[in-house]
Amino acid sequence: MSQQPPRRRIVLVTGPSGAGRTTAIRTLEDLGYEAIDNLPLSLLPRLLDGPPLSRDLVLGLDVRNRDFSVNALIETLDRLQGMPGIVPDLLYLDCRRDVLLRRFSETRRRHPLAPAEDPEQGIRRECDLLVPILARADMLIDSSDLTPHELRAELQRLFASETGPRLAVSVNSFSYKRGLPRGMDMVLDCRFLRNPYWEPALRGMDGRAGKVATYVAEDARFAAFFDKVLDLTQMLLPAYLEEGKAHFAIGFGCTGGQHRSVAITEKLSQALAEDGWQVSTRHRELERKQSSAPAVIAANSDL
Repeated sequence: MSQQPPRRRIVLVTGPSGAGRTTAIRTLEDLGYEAIDNLPLSLLPRLLDGPPLSRDLVLGLDVRNRDFSVNALIETLDRLQGMPGIVPDLLYLDCRRDVLLRRFSETRRRHPLAPAEDPEQGIRRECDLLVPILARADMLIDSSDLTPHELRAELQRLFASETGPRLAVSVNSFSYKRGLPRGMDMVLDCRFLRNPYWEPALRGMDGRAGKVATYVAEDARFAAFFDKVLDLTQMLLPAYLEEGKAHFAIGFGCTGGQHRSVAITEKLSQALAEDGWQVSTRHRELERKQSSAPAVIAANSDL
């Protein structure tokens, strides 16, 4: 009985110009993927109809592609999903429009959709054009507040091969004051727990501190809440892995994104890692506090 060739992953990377697509492609190439940037979509069938892929493949696609269109990309996704031996993923690098404009201003590059106009016009056109593709994304990374180094680290956590399950789990804390983070598969509100902010001795700490974590865990409702969340997550992850999902993102929100959500994020991340899952942890509000605005602006210019 002949052995079937291994299933190969094909990651299609797209998103608005300036959001970090080049950084993503180079990072996956460093992880062992075969990388092809700006391949015309009409040539992709010829590539796949040849010999079986010897490596996982990352393809960079954006509006500069010669025959790029939203419909063509969606048709390509549908075709890939029906091909045996292929595991397709659409990775969308997103970014706020004001940040994109700042990056184009810093690099003084022309926008591909507005070469003779203000970059703001091109950014608006491109973001509007890509809305249907954003809706089809399997993975979404918002690079607005990420330096190139942080973006590479996030991609490495998502795509680095591990001996364990090939499902990357990200656990996130955030503040409801700043809105829900994008790309979450499951979001839980932990504002019902008692708030360390009202304890003067704990106010300046965050949920990674032992005293804060203990204070939050001493709430009479904490143990039951955490156990139910852990049970639900442990039930869902194997099902999503079996279904072929590559990434599962969980978000915990509280008022300021500093105490309760951080403590629960840390505790769940540790529990899932001990179960053998590939886990990354991100505290959105703490990262924002740690990064000064000038440093982020300078670093983002290379995305």
